[in-house]
Amino acid sequence: MSRSPSDADWRRLDHAVAGRVRRPGEAGFRDASVPFNKRFAEITPRGVVSVANTADVRTAIEWARDTGVDVVARCGGHSYAGHSVNTGLVIDLGPMNSVSADGSTGLVTVAGGARMADVYAAIQPYEMAFALGNGASVGIAGLTLGGGCGATSRALGLTADALVATTVVTADGQVLRCDAENNADLFWACRGGGGGNFGINVSFTFQARPVADCASYLLLWDRADAPKVFSVLQEVARRAPDEFAVRIGVSKSGESDAVVSAIGQHLGTAEELREILDPVLSVARPIRMDLADRTFWEAKDDLLHETAEGAFSVRTNIVTEPLPDEAIATMLSFVDRLPPSGNPDGGGAALFSWGGAINRVGATQTAFAHRNALFLLSMDTSWAENDEPAVVDANLRWLAELADALSPYVTDGAFQNFIDPDLEDWRTAYYGVNYPRLKAIKDRFDPDGVFTFSQSIGS
Repeated sequence: MSRSPSDADWRRLDHAVAGRVRRPGEAGFRDASVPFNKRFAEITPRGVVSVANTADVRTAIEWARDTGVDVVARCGGHSYAGHSVNTGLVIDLGPMNSVSADGSTGLVTVAGGARMADVYAAIQPYEMAFALGNGASVGIAGLTLGGGCGATSRALGLTADALVATTVVTADGQVLRCDAENNADLFWACRGGGGGNFGINVSFTFQARPVADCASYLLLWDRADAPKVFSVLQEVARRAPDEFAVRIGVSKSGESDAVVSAIGQHLGTAEELREILDPVLSVARPIRMDLADRTFWEAKDDLLHETAEGAFSVRTNIVTEPLPDEAIATMLSFVDRLPPSGNPDGGGAALFSWGGAINRVGATQTAFAHRNALFLLSMDTSWAENDEPAVVDANLRWLAELADALSPYVTDGAFQNFIDPDLEDWRTAYYGVNYPRLKAIKDRFDPDGVFTFSQSIGS
């Protein structure tokens, strides 16, 4: 339980930083602290410090240790488990959002509070990129530290794979540059070891690669075609070149029938893309088809997705072989009977194509151990903040039962970027063989557990 600093303590922090300290009820407090997942909207910190620079981060950590208040860092606030907020002090990195790109070297240096929109704006003039997420407001820090994947990951690897250096403020106030030669263990841990575990990352440097025009697509089918679509598209993805990416999904909202979709891009031409997709187009005619040549940046915009306001829960698994017909039938039957809720996002399940460049890195080369996946399976449900507890319970029960029903067809692995507060064996699921090394690094750099939450390394 976080302690409660005095008013004098808060004034002392406010005078010590160049940034801004906000307390509950003050202007800007909620915007700087409310979690993206409204499942955790009732968690209210005792204060938020919106830091202006690295010195502010050090000062805030030292103040938290002096006063005995719990501390957590916040960038985009998108932690699925609400770990971007606590009941103590939130260190809001949002003002530290600068991005600089060097077109001659491909190096991109990003401050710890930057979001996807900031990064894309900086790299687009140089026609270069690395794997980034599909939400404009997602923070670079959480994305990278959990591994980070996007539609280009089969060709470009994970976000963490592009990381060449990061600067971390540790629990004892040290400012450490971490790369392959300096603080190499901590650098290893920051490439997939999960956000909020080892310190506060105030800067990241990535190696970007040139990008060119490509093709993107959105395909929709009737529910009746779902078995064929899932079966054939899995095989399409398994055989496709690394330049191809797909998200195969089935979703339902309200009383409407489930909708089957495929969305993605190909780092090539629309003609090549049509040829890759021909097997599924031949067996199931889409009710909507949008497939065209686009610039890389137009395709990026096509793939952007922002979840509706509300509360949600997500379960994930690693899929190493195509799901058999009986697994697809089970998944579809669950989606057909999704419990109602007040959230228009509804729920469903999706397969994200992985493999390619992701799997050409060894499981222990970085902290990200999931290097044998064909797909990431993501299952989700949502509800409105004002839904009755019975509605929430029904949706969470549906999700747990769906995950249990599909468990014979997947591995025990789970994706740490989609952190799941209801996951029991999370140490093995997120980190696999790498957990013991991560625990040793945690003990070295944060022996007192300053950065601790319900699924933090060492907890």
